[in-house]
Amino acid sequence: MEEVVMGLALVSLLRATWILATLPVVLACFPLPGLDWFRAALLGITKRGKILQSKSKLTVPQRFFFHFYVVGVLWTTILLVSVWSYAMSEHVPNVWLSVFLLLLMEVQVLRRFYESIYVFNYSPSARMHIFGYLVGIFFYALAPLSLCCNFAPQVFDFVNVRVRMSRSGFNNIWMFVTPFLRLPWYAWIGAAIFLWGWVHQRRCHQILGSLRDKTEQLEEYVIPYGDWFEYVSSPHYTAVVVIYAGLVAASGGADLSLWLLFAFVVANLVFAAMETQIWYLHKFDDYPRHRRVIFPFVY
Repeated sequence: MEEVVMGLALVSLLRATWILATLPVVLACFPLPGLDWFRAALLGITKRGKILQSKSKLTVPQRFFFHFYVVGVLWTTILLVSVWSYAMSEHVPNVWLSVFLLLLMEVQVLRRFYESIYVFNYSPSARMHIFGYLVGIFFYALAPLSLCCNFAPQVFDFVNVRVRMSRSGFNNIWMFVTPFLRLPWYAWIGAAIFLWGWVHQRRCHQILGSLRDKTEQLEEYVIPYGDWFEYVSSPHYTAVVVIYAGLVAASGGADLSLWLLFAFVVANLVFAAMETQIWYLHKFDDYPRHRRVIFPFVY
């Protein structure tokens, strides 16, 4: 009974957190009368890299993005191993779906960890507001937890008190594979959507990373072309939306926590993409005018 109460409290807290974190961004996305000051304030703490033109001391180097993925990899791995161990021992219905979602998240954060080291070559002067930095840490701590929050108290109890791997557990590899073959069809549809976005985000990041090789100085910027850049100005953000839509689809769409996580992702990326579009149009006279902000042919 105590675990049930703790589980409900954790889920409610996570959902409330996502709602409270999303609402300010949603408000800032619309030109509501009397809220110009609020939008300007939010812009001041969310801008980064080429868009941030501030000498405030409350900034950190943009290369600190690396910290997000250190947190993401470590925390997602801990949750994945814990939930997987719990699933093998307790045989709780639907827990394997959470394992599957965590596996997808692990694939995402591992790639982003790799890209932050080997793909992106951040300008020495590129900065981001410390608030944006803390939001990134917050996101990669709570997003993986949202994928398994319905079982978190039981898993934590299992890890702290009862975790014992039997010797036979590693003798049959099918023990690790068979449960995934029994997942519902929508899990695989969601995984396909996830991988579609994953592949395109990787391509777009490679394009962005390669732009540094085309300039004589790290402070210069050029217009990116190729892949989804032919349709929108921030295709790497578009790909993230697709990735998290895939996670929602893979879950079956019945978990409100994942929908709220998805809403947070969409709101933040739309807001960031709007500012990126404005910067591109101001920076380059020959910028392709047909490119949308983040959603091809729509916005």
